[in-house]
Order: sequence, then structure tokens, then C-alpha cells
Amino acid sequence: MAVSTVYTAQSLNSTTSISTPTKSNLAIQPRQVLFFNVGKNANRNRVRNGVIRCAGDTIVIGLAADSGCGKSTFMRRLTSVFGGAAEPPKGGNPDSNTLISDTTTVICLDDYHSLDRTGRKVEGVTALDPRANNFDLMYEQVKALKDGIAVEKPIYNHVSGLLDPAELIKPPKILVIEGLHPMYDQRVRDLLDFSIYLDISNDVKFAWKIQRDMAERGHSLESIKASIESRKPDFDAYIDPQKQFADAVIEVLPTQLIPGDNEGKVLRVKLIMKEGVKYFSPVYLFDEGSTISWVPCGRKLTCSYPGIKFAYGPDSYYGHEVSVLEMDGQFDRLDELIYVESHLSNISTKFYGEITQQMLKHSDFPGSNNGTGLFQTIVGLKIRDLFEQITASRTTAPLEATKA
Repeated sequence: MAVSTVYTAQSLNSTTSISTPTKSNLAIQPRQVLFFNVGKNANRNRVRNGVIRCAGDTIVIGLAADSGCGKSTFMRRLTSVFGGAAEPPKGGNPDSNTLISDTTTVICLDDYHSLDRTGRKVEGVTALDPRANNFDLMYEQVKALKDGIAVEKPIYNHVSGLLDPAELIKPPKILVIEGLHPMYDQRVRDLLDFSIYLDISNDVKFAWKIQRDMAERGHSLESIKASIESRKPDFDAYIDPQKQFADAVIEVLPTQLIPGDNEGKVLRVKLIMKEGVKYFSPVYLFDEGSTISWVPCGRKLTCSYPGIKFAYGPDSYYGHEVSVLEMDGQFDRLDELIYVESHLSNISTKFYGEITQQMLKHSDFPGSNNGTGLFQTIVGLKIRDLFEQITASRTTAPLEATKA
């Protein structure tokens, strides 16, 4: 049985930079937490003497975004691609943030807050501040899960603002870590097999956060505005820079189809895909590497005002070569989306019309009539393809080594 040292926060005494986020800068007090270790020669998929044994290496996906930017909706689309409903751990804490399906486990990185809501107020920091998060424990537990070792993960209760007792998490085939800081700490970043950043413009973010926090969490409009203003400096310093490390970025902006529009109801969405990522081939429209502008409205695609416009082409993003696919406007009829789907390549579908089927299946999800839902679905399919390629490579590697 492996024993790992975990740290709890007591006070704050320094700052942290995104360029060198190694150890936590909190004053810390060590305590011991048991991990369930799997020996190389152990029987897998069994529990013996309290040791959780799991088969296969876990593939880790990181999803970064600010609070209220659509991470939960993206997670539901992603888990749907793999099949099976994603649900909280059965028989566990009803306020758990974890979602488990047949293939995937989604962990909310808020669970690694080292300070509860009251503690953050006392210390004068937001949840975005690295000093309010336990990156040592985050790294240790993500690494353990990637290596096939079950962990006792803490729970941050969004209702009470307190840190609840830990829950047992077993290694899944795919582990998704979503939250504010999946790419902040280089140690955690190096564990990721693929990473996504949801980049929401300030105007769109404000509208989404109002809808989420007022409707679901009972916050007042005044408290939401105050929270956004108080969080912005830390967002700019610690969260936004993470997008430079992402393999794919979904950027949500106000429309350009309506001059002077400030309502945020019609969206322009970009899918920014980094070139040269192993097991990932960027999606393209019509002709790979070309610069394309396409207005598909007409006999095959019903479009009410202001219509729909697609664009595609190569670009540069934080010094990386990328391909960018863009959609401005919204669909009137999702069943007609198959016309757009038929003009896209490298979409990693299993059959003709799979994107359209997925979109129709979740037509009630936010963003299903615009580029947010479309690109989230596409990225979900690409992650499935990446998972299958990695799994296949691990299967063939021992055979090739034997032949050699």
C-alpha cells in the first residue's frame, strides 16, 4: 500500500506565477492519506484486503474555463459520445461534483480548494487565486488515477461553501478534470493527453453567469456583478493564460452579422485547433489548409435573420500554428445540420450524420442552435477518436516489442 503526504492550508504568505507553478506557497501542515496501490503483478479489476485494483492506464483530458462558461454542458455532451448516463457516485455525498459513466469520470477541480468560502473571505482571496488551491494534492491524485490507483478525493460543497469529507474515486478509462486550473500547474499539465479551453467573451460570460447563478444557485444580480468584478484581476492573471497551452480552444464572441449588436443572443464561435498534436487531426471545411468563407443558407439550410456564416483557414495562436473553424449565427432546424456536417472533414464520426444525431439528441442543451453546441460535439468525437488511437497503440506496442 502506498502512503502519500497531503497538505492542508493554514495561512497565506506569498504569490504564485503561472510560468513556474511548482509547489503550493501556502504555509502547510502535513498529514497522511492512503492511496490504494496496484502492484505490477496484481490481479486487476478486483478488491482484495481493501486494495482497489483496476485494469489499464487512464487517459486524462483537461478542460479549463472560468465559472459559468458552459463546462457542465460540455461534459454532458462529451460523456454522451461515449455512451451511458453520467451520474454522481451512487450512495455517496448528494452534493458531490463528480460525474461517473461507463467509460468516463469527470472530476471538478473545485474539490481541490484548500480554503472554504469563509476562509477565502478571511484571507481576502478568490477561488481563482492559486494560493487558495492545493496543487500538490491535485497532482498526486490525478497522477495516481492515471497510473491505475484509486484515491480518496475531497469534495468542495458549492451549496454550503465548505469542504466535505472525501469520496473514493476509482481509475476510469477516461478521466476528465474540469475547472479553473487544469493547465496551471505544469506537473498536472504534463499528465494531460488532451486539453481544451472554453474562452468566453466578457459580454457573453456575464449573460451566462447570471442565468446559471440566479436560476440554479439563488444568487442575486448584485452579488453576481460584484463577484465578476472581484474575480476579473485573478481571471486575467491565472485562468486566461492557460489557453496558450490548450490543444483546442472554443472561443465564444458576439455576432458580426448584426451591426452594433450587444444583446448576446446570436453568437460567433471559433474552434481553434493546434497543429501537430499527436492523435489529433484538425477538422477542416471543404479543402484542408485553404481559407474559406461560406454562407450555406438557401434551399438546403433554413436560416432566419441574420443568417449563418462559416469560415475556415490557417492562423497563428500564441506562437502555435492552428486551424480555425468559425460559425456565426444559429440554426433554425437541427435536422438540416447534416448538410453542414457533410462539408466537414476529419470529424471522427462513426457513421454519416453522427454529429447531427448527437445534436438532435441534446437539442435542449444550451448552445444547441449555434456553434457552441456544434463545436463541443465535434471536440467530443475527436476525444473519442484520440482515446481509441491511444488504446490501440498501447495494445500493439507489446506485440511490436516482441517481434523486435
